Amino acid sequence: MRLIRESDGERETLATEVETADSFLSKARGLMFRRSIPDDFALVFRFDGVATRDVHMVFVPFPLDVLWLRDGEVARKERLSPWTGLAKAEADELVELPAGSADEVSVGDEVRLLE
Repeated sequence: MRLIRESDGERETLATEVETADSFLSKARGLMFRRSIPDDFALVFRFDGVATRDVHMVFVPFPLDVLWLRDGEVARKERLSPWTGLAKAEADELVELPAGSADEVSVGDEVRLLE
């Protein structure tokens, strides 16, 4: 499984090591307590509908790029700092990536999983 971005007819792979957080427990834990993640990693949170989704960095010791998606389209992008970062936006899917992985991603781009 890999995570790709599509914009203006171009396709870019954002991550080749993708985990999904589908259960309540995996969504609550997220990336907390991990010491690091690989450069080509993504954690994708899938939800049943659009609602305000918040991300906190408590017990996450490395910075992240976070994408809030609505129907596969990037609605917000934010870089969160270790331990203290906090942000929220409406989404039906969230993507957490190592800081710098989403530098080329813009609001309005399409982001999706390929299996």
